Amino acid sequence: MGAITPGIVSVPFSAHAPAATLEPRSVRVLLIGIALVFLTLFLFIPLVAVFYEGLKKGWDVYIASIIEPDAWSAIKLTLITAAIAVPLNVVFGVAAAWAIAKFEFRGKNILLTLIDLPFSVSPVIAGLIYVLLFGLQGYLGPWLREYDIKILFAVPGIVLATIFVTVPFVARELIPLMQSQGSEEEEAAIVLGASGWKTFFKVTLPNIKWGLLYGVILCNARAMGEFGAVSVVSGHIRGETNTIPLHVEILYNEFNVVGAFAVASLLALLALVTLVIKSTIEWRLHQQQTEHIEE
Repeated sequence: MGAITPGIVSVPFSAHAPAATLEPRSVRVLLIGIALVFLTLFLFIPLVAVFYEGLKKGWDVYIASIIEPDAWSAIKLTLITAAIAVPLNVVFGVAAAWAIAKFEFRGKNILLTLIDLPFSVSPVIAGLIYVLLFGLQGYLGPWLREYDIKILFAVPGIVLATIFVTVPFVARELIPLMQSQGSEEEEAAIVLGASGWKTFFKVTLPNIKWGLLYGVILCNARAMGEFGAVSVVSGHIRGETNTIPLHVEILYNEFNVVGAFAVASLLALLALVTLVIKSTIEWRLHQQQTEHIEE
């Protein structure tokens, strides 16, 4: 019960502003029901349908669709692309977040805008930009042809397109985290004689490790599931430049529904694993932020 001051009546907080939990039971049931119906229609049923269609002819057909040479080539190319794009985005994301969160400099807002650019530009447009740059009729096309360098319709073009669409994920996860932590610990380490690299590895990196891992998970999921930009620059060469999403499209267009859904189930499994890891990291990150505030 609140303390009573002469001339002032102590009133419980709930009397001023009813909490959400004090809404009528019917309203809560209605809102929860709407959310469950929406999730069922647009998430659970499609997810179940992917695995059902992929498995409806049995495990033998399912496994055969996945280990088929073109499918296996698409899986390997997807893994190679993610293995190149994600580490590069980690390096850029950490460097950009460090610069933006810890320093003041001219062009800071421009850098933030450039990091967010892939969110506002359609992936298809991003792919067309690479075609304009590296295509045979593009700005660099004649020079590339002269030295027999292949960018488009090859792995480099796919990697470049994937890097572009996944640039924001690591940086955008780390920037608010590092800004909330401030720079007092780094400054103290430098005053005590630590070098820049030692300060990063001994002070900054331990403080951002969960946020960094969270950004890596999101970046990897987007890299492996990207369709639009990769579709433009890949050339759809079967067994050579098709990633998993492109291979699924080809199988579906050929009316190989079971094969398409079998391969698509790999991406669905990736999404489920990503969701579990993401939830775990979110919980750990929340704990870390709570501990930091308490300190």
